[in-house]
Amino acid sequence: MPSRFELANAIRALSMDAVQKAKSGHPGAPMGMADIAQVLWCDHLKHNPNNPEWVNRDRFVLSNGHGSMLIYSLLHLTGYSVSIDDLKAFRQLHSKTPGHPEFGYTPGVETTTGPLGQGIANAVGMAIAEKTLAAQFNQPGYDIIDHHTYAFLGDGCLMEGISHEVCSLAGTLGLGKLIAFYDDNGISIDGEVEGWFTDDTVKRFRSYGWHVVADVDGHDPEAVEQAIQAAKSETGKPTLICCKTTIGFGSPNKGGKEDCHGAPLGEEEIELVRKELKWPHAPFEVPSEISSQWDAREAGSALEAEWNDTFIAYREAHPALAAELTRRLSNRPSSDFEGAAKAYIAKTQADAANVATRKASQNTINAYAPFIPEFIGGSADLAGSNLTLWEGAKGIDANDASGNYLFYGVREFGMCAIMNGIKLHGGFIPFGGTFLMFMEYARNAIRMAALMKQQAIYVFTHDSIGLGEDGPTHQPVEQLSSMRATPNLTTWRPCDATETAVAWKKAVENQSGPTALVLTRQGVPTQPKTDAQLSLIEKGGYVLADCDGEPELIIIATGSEVELAMQAKAELSGKSVRVVSMPSCEVFEKQDVAYKESVLPSTVVKRLAVEAAHGDFWYKYVGLNGAIVSVNRFGESAPAGELFKEFGLTVDNVVEKARGLLG
Repeated sequence: MPSRFELANAIRALSMDAVQKAKSGHPGAPMGMADIAQVLWCDHLKHNPNNPEWVNRDRFVLSNGHGSMLIYSLLHLTGYSVSIDDLKAFRQLHSKTPGHPEFGYTPGVETTTGPLGQGIANAVGMAIAEKTLAAQFNQPGYDIIDHHTYAFLGDGCLMEGISHEVCSLAGTLGLGKLIAFYDDNGISIDGEVEGWFTDDTVKRFRSYGWHVVADVDGHDPEAVEQAIQAAKSETGKPTLICCKTTIGFGSPNKGGKEDCHGAPLGEEEIELVRKELKWPHAPFEVPSEISSQWDAREAGSALEAEWNDTFIAYREAHPALAAELTRRLSNRPSSDFEGAAKAYIAKTQADAANVATRKASQNTINAYAPFIPEFIGGSADLAGSNLTLWEGAKGIDANDASGNYLFYGVREFGMCAIMNGIKLHGGFIPFGGTFLMFMEYARNAIRMAALMKQQAIYVFTHDSIGLGEDGPTHQPVEQLSSMRATPNLTTWRPCDATETAVAWKKAVENQSGPTALVLTRQGVPTQPKTDAQLSLIEKGGYVLADCDGEPELIIIATGSEVELAMQAKAELSGKSVRVVSMPSCEVFEKQDVAYKESVLPSTVVKRLAVEAAHGDFWYKYVGLNGAIVSVNRFGESAPAGELFKEFGLTVDNVVEKARGLLG
């Protein structure tokens, strides 16, 4: 029978061969972590290669995603649908094996990693989801949700600030089924890390409330085995296993050096590695006696079959819980939600309240949440400002994870990356709030949600200079343009309570990517709408106020500026003016040509856009000869009313711009 060392060498060989064939990649990490991976995947990881989406599988996250050939080798060896030809196509167009692991490309890859630190953040989210789902659904004798989350991470992940945000919170929440392996090889791209990374990682993580297994020889399988056993025995804290390894283990001339971090070893060095490791096999060749030891398909099917039997008994004992769990894990909406949402939208319009859209958002959450038990809400220490708490909210903590709300603390980036992990795990729709300005801290996690097409809902309040006295550090300008330019991200900036209710409905229904809800601090009136107009809000843009015949001028506005547009139209009596409310440009762009032409007819070239944000985005709608009332410089500290005058966000200025176009 092959030794553990020989099994691990299969990973090393496949990794160095694939990187060499691609002429690019990172062989060092896979070769250095191969022994750790062998112990974990062969003896502990609960998974089924025949069904990568088995609900109760352990989750494995390669946070240092540049070492992607590690996970591709593991997936191939254990029996996932990742062939030798797929490994040979490493880093090639449309292959299953892209340069960094990508969710949706490769069966068995749980999340897209590469931006360092976000993988461990996703793992924290997955562990939160596991703990919460178990608390909500497990019953005595039926541990239906019961699995671990494992993460590999390196020096780079620990240097990134997001690792502090999420690991601190993981300790506070007592995520006992989260086990992370720190690949402490002392090397990053620039060389030996002692010149820029001398943290006492053990003390750091113990201060977070983690269980730490220190000084593990990452090339000693028995030491790794003992460390994993110790980690599993600690159920009240997450565990960090600190493994000393040699990057590029087995390479006589490049092992232990930055040379093997991000470049092929070269043909000559690879031949030396084969001799060093006593691996005489041709490139991409794994002997049958080794591959058969790796194959996890039979064992995985048995694990899932055993779980299926347990679930059948659970369903008989607790039919309502089983049905609800099945619904949530299959991403099916509650049968009552659509009708309840439509009724609430109509009621909101009838009430015609003058409220800030952030308050309208909270009212909507209160109305919708009873029909969406899969909500996990939260805020980055701004619940009282974002208004993300609702009547049925219950905090999740270390001792009671059965709730539906996370107090993230001042951790915008960590919050959004954790939300990605929660959604990737399954069973929940996460939403989280902060000021629009501070989406900048979270920008890359939002981008990752969009890249993975994951449903996350961002409640971004204080959406403009209208927040007033806090000044330019808190006043967003360019953020809306940035978000609208992000593929797969849908942005809504509603003008009133009714549009806010519609935006929330669409966010809940949008399973193809994240949604940003951009909301005001200041009160706005509910604009008059007919029943027909109510149904058109979902199209992202619609005619809010029209004129007889073809308009001479179209005013397009979003959010609080729709009120300015409506007042300007009233001032322009005698002129044929149409007002278009455009709460979501992305949704509007998805409509058919006929509808878009009915709202913005190409025959009307005189157009004016009004928005309290950077204006360049709007040229696509007004043309180079149109006009834009916008905010193209940083704000000031003053009461909101004064700022609107200072920046020209007034009825008089909108009317003046309109008259300039009309001639």
